[in-house]
Amino acid sequence: MPLLVQEAEPHVVLITLDNQAKRNAMPRAMLAELADLWDRLATDPGCRAIVITGAGDKGFCAGADIGGDLTASAETAAIVNRSLLKTSVFPKPIIAAVNGDCAGGGVELLLATDIRAAAPHARFGLPEVRFAIYPFGGATVKLVQQIGYVHAMDLILTGRLVDAATAARLGLVNDVVPASELLDWALAKARAIAANSPAAVQAVKTQISSTIAEHAQSREPLDQVLGDRVRASPDFKEGVAAFLEKRKPEYR
Repeated sequence: MPLLVQEAEPHVVLITLDNQAKRNAMPRAMLAELADLWDRLATDPGCRAIVITGAGDKGFCAGADIGGDLTASAETAAIVNRSLLKTSVFPKPIIAAVNGDCAGGGVELLLATDIRAAAPHARFGLPEVRFAIYPFGGATVKLVQQIGYVHAMDLILTGRLVDAATAARLGLVNDVVPASELLDWALAKARAIAANSPAAVQAVKTQISSTIAEHAQSREPLDQVLGDRVRASPDFKEGVAAFLEKRKPEYR
């Protein structure tokens, strides 16, 4: 399930998540590829701005590919952290063009971006608690900071999906843009950023990114303890089975 990476315009890199059969959900191989890509782009002098989107029109990113390997390890946690920029300082601005559903780890990837627009049909949510999964990718740390306590708790604790207009009202995205204009909107933002001083832009982004990363790093040990606790609970087996069987979980 590849990542498509291209220079869309001078100094602007376009990343496309391409796993359309699963609404661009990310298996572990894609997470590892994305983690390595961020490392390369961070030090690439030719890259001044990044646009990220999903292939097709159904999904931006439906999160992790839960149908794959669900084992946990320190190595896996490190890959998730790097791929979602959970605790990383990243110096290049990232613009998200949310072309479809954005859920779970897709929202956590979105939280690592700086400027965002969504197509009207896009939906957003963190359904993890419905299926006894802990949102490891940063939602428990970053979402409150970005959209406020009550809105973040509503999304995380109910697991509900909201439409693009609601996401814009909550401040999760900047704007709702017709699907046919979405990528052009994102590239225009990237073009405007790339025309500015790279030294100044990257200094600003590094300072802001450092503040977010330091807070996330301070919460990381508890995140892992709580995630392991959920994974070890009887709920986890039932929740994952219900997800794979497309039924409502029955927690006892």
